[in-house]
Amino acid sequence: MITETAQTMLTEDVASLLKKSVSNGMPPLDAELLLLHVLGCETYGRAWLRANEAKGIPQPLNAAYQQLCARRIANEPLAYITGLREFYGLQLQIDSRVLDPRPDTETLVDWALDVLRDISHPRLVDLGTGSGAVALALQHQRPDAHVLAVDASADALAVAQANAQRLKLPVQYSKGSWLDPLASIKPTVKWHLIASNPPYIAENDQHLAKLHHEPRMALTSGADGLTDIRHIIRDAPFHLCREGWLLLEHGYNQAEAVQTLMRERGFTAVQSRNDLAGVVRCTGGTWIGASDTR
Repeated sequence: MITETAQTMLTEDVASLLKKSVSNGMPPLDAELLLLHVLGCETYGRAWLRANEAKGIPQPLNAAYQQLCARRIANEPLAYITGLREFYGLQLQIDSRVLDPRPDTETLVDWALDVLRDISHPRLVDLGTGSGAVALALQHQRPDAHVLAVDASADALAVAQANAQRLKLPVQYSKGSWLDPLASIKPTVKWHLIASNPPYIAENDQHLAKLHHEPRMALTSGADGLTDIRHIIRDAPFHLCREGWLLLEHGYNQAEAVQTLMRERGFTAVQSRNDLAGVVRCTGGTWIGASDTR
């Protein structure tokens, strides 16, 4: 908050500063959220800015704000700049070791909760957990669930575990590539749900230029973006219980391909769901019968 001493060093007021930031290329919402962050007023929300448009901003805070705006204009995710990202009602701590969780991924959580609604004490896996967003959201919504989060990156697991400890959510973690860690669990456990937001961007996709701040291994997956999805679809039946579900997030134009891969593997009730923007975001299906055998 602005102290009385700092009032003697005021430069621009809140309204002028935000207007200038937007004219320089900042999205209006990001400009507001960064200013709240610099002023230490995150808990007050954007309404505080509306009520204090004429309040002057001390020069040191103005300078700090300009630096953060420059980072955002250079496409650094807002969550990396502030260190925070809200996901499914949880405040996660985020940095460049993990992918910045998108609101689109909440569609995956919604669907998972739907398929688990009538299952008591469900067992579920989040593959490629990153910051832990999906696993933590599911554990928070279903305290009775046994949730395992898997990631091949030790750095990502460190971020996810720190979030779990801070939020006091008992998610378990395992390091390894996709479903590999599940094979080592003794006695053998079969899962009601396997969910994943894997890398799905093609290696030569032009949009990657704007995502250079985020870990590439969490973004790209082969020439068509489907290499990791193929791997997960191939191996999931070895670990699913009867009528267990596999749910996958994917790119906006990959639903048909993912549906085909799942049907060819033997999944039934294969279908896709849209995110809040109306974009086909997730595809899933159920494995009928006993778990597959190797």
